[in-house]
Amino acid sequence: MAGRGDNSRSRPSGSVDAEPFRRALTGCVRAIAGDHELEVAFGNDRPGISGDRARLPDLPKRPTQADFSVTRGLGDSMALRKACHDDAVHARMAPSGADARAVYDAVEQARVESIGARRMTGVGDNLTSMLEDKYQRANYQGIITREDAPLEEAVALMVREKLTGRKPPKSAGQVVELWREFIEDKAGSALDTLEGSLEDQQAFARVVREMLSAMDMAEDYGDDDSEQDEQDEVSDEDQPRSEEDNDKSSQEEAGSDAAPAEESETSDEQMDSGEMDGAETGDDDTVDDSDEDAETPGETRKPSDPFADLNEKVDYHVFATEFDEEISAEELCDEAELDRLRSFLDKQLAHLQGVVGRLANRLQRRLMAQQNRAWDFDLEEGYLDSARLTRMIIDPMQPLSFKMERDTSFRDTVVTLLIDNSGSMRGRPITVAATCADILARTLERSGVKVELLGFTTKAWKGGQSREKWLAGGKPATPGRLNDLRHIIYKSADAPWRRARRNLGLMMREGLLKENIDGEALIWAHSRLSRRPEQRKILMMISDGAPVDDSTLSVNPGNYLERHLRAVIEEIETRSPVELLAIGIGHDVTRYYRRAVTIVDAEELAGAMTEQLAALFADESGDPPARRGRKRA
Repeated sequence: MAGRGDNSRSRPSGSVDAEPFRRALTGCVRAIAGDHELEVAFGNDRPGISGDRARLPDLPKRPTQADFSVTRGLGDSMALRKACHDDAVHARMAPSGADARAVYDAVEQARVESIGARRMTGVGDNLTSMLEDKYQRANYQGIITREDAPLEEAVALMVREKLTGRKPPKSAGQVVELWREFIEDKAGSALDTLEGSLEDQQAFARVVREMLSAMDMAEDYGDDDSEQDEQDEVSDEDQPRSEEDNDKSSQEEAGSDAAPAEESETSDEQMDSGEMDGAETGDDDTVDDSDEDAETPGETRKPSDPFADLNEKVDYHVFATEFDEEISAEELCDEAELDRLRSFLDKQLAHLQGVVGRLANRLQRRLMAQQNRAWDFDLEEGYLDSARLTRMIIDPMQPLSFKMERDTSFRDTVVTLLIDNSGSMRGRPITVAATCADILARTLERSGVKVELLGFTTKAWKGGQSREKWLAGGKPATPGRLNDLRHIIYKSADAPWRRARRNLGLMMREGLLKENIDGEALIWAHSRLSRRPEQRKILMMISDGAPVDDSTLSVNPGNYLERHLRAVIEEIETRSPVELLAIGIGHDVTRYYRRAVTIVDAEELAGAMTEQLAALFADESGDPPARRGRKRA
């Protein structure tokens, strides 16, 4: 007789711990890219690579082997583009027409991926899985006519087949076969010569342009004079360059800024053209690359451009920068001491945890109140609306109805907390600041807002190595800033709170807190924030007074650092999209910052921080960018 429960079905196991896979994949991506400082983030954002930051999709709760292979393929594709692709050469050799540019971009992505597939069989398998997933998502198997088959994808797959010997993925359907006869007839000879220039991007690009010309797309990439100029530049590369030549070449590489019409057309084509690699990675690569040249001047360079000539405006300069450092908390302290300091911090504020926790919960409730789910109904695509399935029963001729959840405005937000680590903060103020930053980071992370925790101080009292160099140089008059900066990263915006939690204990370390040069710290935090992809950026300064550095002020005018701080604040508040606010502990900072609050006691810091942040999010709960893309059927 069957025992009790013998016919019960085994339940699926719990979610898989993906952290070991993320660490391994991050190491592989950095190794293939040849950049150990490449930042690899995992999330639900669109995958892509921009500058020194790569975004990969997070694994589902119960990933399959295919999910692992696709994610590895995306990482390999981005790493190979970072290692084997030169944006300047790509932009210089690029055609101007829309169709020609789409083919040119797709073939270049096929080139960098083929290099990796030829060198490493495992990489080739990962890239194949990625492409299989990409074309399956795009439903290429349903394409039966040449008019619906993207030419750029057909050319890229044929180039990949020629360079690696790997057949097109089955999910690509008939896309290649629909165009194969045309491509081989028009550009078969040029296609056969691609393998010889695989490792030379510029020579490879020249062959691709010959293919475009053979396929009657010659008018899409400019006249022969420009091509001859590029050939002259290639021949000159074999000769040593002077400084004048280097300046000229750098101007040519930035030529996209000098031709706004052509650049805007190019960037549009990059965003709208076919996806160059799996799951839109290649497309995202080109979009991000164009962002570096086209979108960045409006979002990244615009906030930082004012600081380029700021020093001349306010007569501020630095005597020596080689002794400054930007360092993470882990590099300043070993793990055992960080754990000890964190334990000390927790014991000091055991009674304050409850107060700050209640304030943080209040902030979270206010944020979640703005996060009420809203849906658009009667759409042509999205999630199937089961509530309207009765229409199908009543009238079978009725089409299916779909719905889509609306995005909330503040989700695409990043907050930077810049904490003064000067000696005057020693004791109760720095302890409360560390705990408040800790709990706020955890609260905002739960609400979908990314947080970066930074600190600023100096490496030494009374000037350090900068002052020694000044003394050895004969004590020149008005040397400017005369101390060694130390900018500390306690938590980067993409790092989860649980990993960075113990780093805040470093503020309890004896001897860390020295002097404060607020103006340059604001520029540093602002520059890090400006490079972030989020739409809304908030910078909160927590300080207990004006900038003070005895070494600098002893050989410069008494208001030297304060004048520079005021100029920096004015530039950010008037010319930058970053929202700046400040909290002064026992010192009136409202005379510096437009949006500021001053508290008398450090105990009030938690309430001030939560109220300021809550007010910021409440002010722009209906931000227009969040409503972009909403469209009813």
